[in-house]
Amino acid sequence: MQQGSSFLSDRQRRLAWLGFILAALQAPLSAWLVSDGSWLFSLCVAMLVATVIIADDAGRRRPADARGGGQG
Repeated sequence: MQQGSSFLSDRQRRLAWLGFILAALQAPLSAWLVSDGSWLFSLCVAMLVATVIIADDAGRRRPADARGGGQG
């Protein structure tokens, strides 16, 4: 059984994780330092990057010969 394909290369995946961690750490720091709601943007970016990582992970874990729609 082969591993499924993903749309991120290993380097892009590492950079996505780095971006997620930096954005996730920057959001509470911004909320503490700045009185306006601009920290929400960092939180939204972190959530978007996390969604991309999760979607790529799902593609990697899916078997290469899997078919959708319950055919079989």
